[in-house]
Amino acid sequence: MGRLMKYLKDYKKESVLAPLFKLLEAFFELLVPLVMASIIDRGIENSDMGYIGKMGACLLALAVVGLLSSVTAQFFAAKAAVGFSTKLRQALFDHIQGLNFTNIDKAGTSTMITRMTSDINQVQSGVNMVLRLFLRSPIIVFGAMIMAFTIDVKSALIFVVTIPLLTIVVIGVMAWTMPLYKKVQAGLDRVLGITRENLTGVRVIRAFHREEEEEKKFREHTEALAHSQTFVGKISAVMNPLTYVIVNGATIALIYTGAVQVDGGILTRGEVIAIVNYMSQVLVELVKLANLIVTITKALACADRVAGVFEIQNEEQTALQELYGVKTGAPFLEFDHVSFAYAGAGAETLHDLNFTVERGETVGVIGGTGSGKSSLVNLIPGFYPVTEGVVRMEGRDLRTIPEEELRSRIGVVPQKAVLFKGTIRSNLQWGKPDATEEEMWQAIETAQAKEVVEGKEGRLDAEIAQNGKNLSGGQRQRLTIARALVRKPEILILDDSASALDYATDAKLRAAIKGLEGSTTTFIVSQRASTIRHADKILVLDDGELAGVGTHEELLAGCDVYREIYFSQYPDERLKAARGGVQNGR
Repeated sequence: MGRLMKYLKDYKKESVLAPLFKLLEAFFELLVPLVMASIIDRGIENSDMGYIGKMGACLLALAVVGLLSSVTAQFFAAKAAVGFSTKLRQALFDHIQGLNFTNIDKAGTSTMITRMTSDINQVQSGVNMVLRLFLRSPIIVFGAMIMAFTIDVKSALIFVVTIPLLTIVVIGVMAWTMPLYKKVQAGLDRVLGITRENLTGVRVIRAFHREEEEEKKFREHTEALAHSQTFVGKISAVMNPLTYVIVNGATIALIYTGAVQVDGGILTRGEVIAIVNYMSQVLVELVKLANLIVTITKALACADRVAGVFEIQNEEQTALQELYGVKTGAPFLEFDHVSFAYAGAGAETLHDLNFTVERGETVGVIGGTGSGKSSLVNLIPGFYPVTEGVVRMEGRDLRTIPEEELRSRIGVVPQKAVLFKGTIRSNLQWGKPDATEEEMWQAIETAQAKEVVEGKEGRLDAEIAQNGKNLSGGQRQRLTIARALVRKPEILILDDSASALDYATDAKLRAAIKGLEGSTTTFIVSQRASTIRHADKILVLDDGELAGVGTHEELLAGCDVYREIYFSQYPDERLKAARGGVQNGR
């Protein structure tokens, strides 16, 4: 929790004033039993109605001042807690945005969401309660004990025994429940993960009629979460009856001791009632303190989880320039003995890749499912750090290039076409915030999306639903390609981003990209041989290794993997090649 307190520094005034006003309220509350004792011993005993009325007005004044102090304290506490959680949530979001794909994959999306929402809400409640009660309750408890000593030492000794017993109960319950609350939050993570998976994959679930299985799986996890919550709730619930038993036992002892003292003329009836009232105040405040401890326990468990996200840091790239140096006269892009493995994976996804790419070249990437095509192109924008070797751009290790500079030179169209809620214009401005309409239309035409935009009411200002749900798959893909093109990148990465396009549109798109002005270097990842056959250079991947590099003709002649892929898609070409080989043999 202490690691997160820096986000409370802008609310120092509120953090001081809230407890101070609560202490003021506590001070007035401690005076009430004394006033009541005075009313009983002087007013009622002597039937002095004037004195009773005067002291009654004093009680009313104490109540009003206490109420105003309490409301003021709660205002400042709420302001500080809400402001703290807002800054913490923003800082957490900013930190997550700065993590590379490796760390995001490691943490998990559902966990990140839980910590951004539920966990921070619990921390906010903890801060609010601490500012309101953490000082007030102990002050009332020990203040009541001190006030009891001023009345009668013998009766007050009961407080000395009672308060440590209550402290042991409270601390014991807190120590027991804190790790359990962490397990509860972890269970909530799992439930959220299943919920997210089901909502995103609802069409697949319906298509395979797996609703019952998913309902059973969800029920098992929610029941496990409910069991954990019930168990920890039972432990927390034990606190209140235990405190009541101890305090009520102490009250019985006080009444007995007070009665003996009154009978002996040592105490007055008003003083006994005052001591009992102080014990009642102790009971009320310890119940509040017990609930506060439960809230703090939850808040501390959640704070540790939030702080755990801040502890996730990208690997520091130090002295890389000195380690690898800058190669003069180097090619535009170079993979130098590059290997890559995902965090926690048993084997490398890519192994010892060596190739170069010149500026302006079109590079095709092809291979079987799981061969590492997407992993390869994800290394170029630095989404994942290489495990071994180095990727260079113009002789510079990519890891030494600032992210903003590197990403501004690259346009990426991922496998899954993602559009954001807004308009076509706002989505294109992701590529270039200050793009003119002319630049947008140029990118739209190149991406073969002109008919998509012109067919929408409002054209560039047409509304896009979340994730582009009001567009077809092909329309989404063309608009995401336009979004990447509008920034006129030096490197354009199309990661199987035309899979939903028909062959004619795909061919037009490739021709339009080939004819782009300037020297854009294009990487095209595809399962279709027709999509990459006209590339200047084709990379053939097989189980993470480079099986071949060359043009279509060169690979067809000398690469078995490429030949198998190509002929599987064009069986007639296999027959022609076979006939040609027979005739040559004759």
